Amino acid sequence: MPLQQGSVRTRQRTVLLVGIVVLLAALVLAVVLASLLTHGKHEGSPQMLKWKDRGTTKNLQEVILGRCYNYITAQHPELGDKDCLKIWESLKDAFIYKNPCNITSEDYQPLMELASHPIPCNKSLFWSKTGDLVHRYTKSNQNFLTLEDTLLGYMADRVSWCGDPSAPGINYESCPKRSECESNPGSVFWKMASKMFAEAACGVVQVMLNGSVEAGAFKSSSIFGSIEVFNLNPDKVSEVHIWLMQDIGGPQSESCSGHSIKRLINILEERNFKIICEDNYRPVQLLQCVHNPDHTDCRLCTNST
Repeated sequence: MPLQQGSVRTRQRTVLLVGIVVLLAALVLAVVLASLLTHGKHEGSPQMLKWKDRGTTKNLQEVILGRCYNYITAQHPELGDKDCLKIWESLKDAFIYKNPCNITSEDYQPLMELASHPIPCNKSLFWSKTGDLVHRYTKSNQNFLTLEDTLLGYMADRVSWCGDPSAPGINYESCPKRSECESNPGSVFWKMASKMFAEAACGVVQVMLNGSVEAGAFKSSSIFGSIEVFNLNPDKVSEVHIWLMQDIGGPQSESCSGHSIKRLINILEERNFKIICEDNYRPVQLLQCVHNPDHTDCRLCTNST
């Protein structure tokens, strides 16, 4: 009889221990599941991961490194002391594993310092709404440099990047547009690079604007209108030449006497710059006519003067 009672007690203890183990396992599982669900809601929410702009450029590291090495070896060997690996690491550190709406200028400061280089006087060419034309022009005329012809701009031109707090730290699916949040990786980068480009300008500077834009060639909210104009140094810049280009075939929305150009001239004059404005600057118009040789707007281009 005592043996039978002992056996019963042993079974009871065993059942109790098994029950405790099962209960603890269930509690641990519940905690893990709750943690995963909470983590998933935070990191995988549409607000964090699904944006309206394209995601990070595939093979971003290879693209940036390839462009950097090409720039400092083939195009500008005088910059051969630049460290492309450090430049890539500083770019990556600026955004990886970070909320893409909380990027600051401090994030990019190391990159700006590593990639900056002097801009020769009289060569700085700014632009707004003339991206394709201005870059065709600088490719055919090495006397001028846009931001995209500097190391920083060349590496970043037409590529995109943004981070995400969750692994792998980079969002390849989508990145935020400026309209979604102002402090996104692309906007902060281009604002800083544009500011630095304007600060470096000296001598005569040029700006190519689009006289066929219905809303006006000069827009105060553009990068040129909000950043570059106000970071030109009157002590270093002697003149500002405005090239107001109209599309071949029009429309001819604005000339040098137009309302938005007058507003730009007023801003520049208040900052003590000398200004020259020219409608359809001839060297650039000749480049336009290469693609439209038979258009009536190009007949004057072929006439001797």
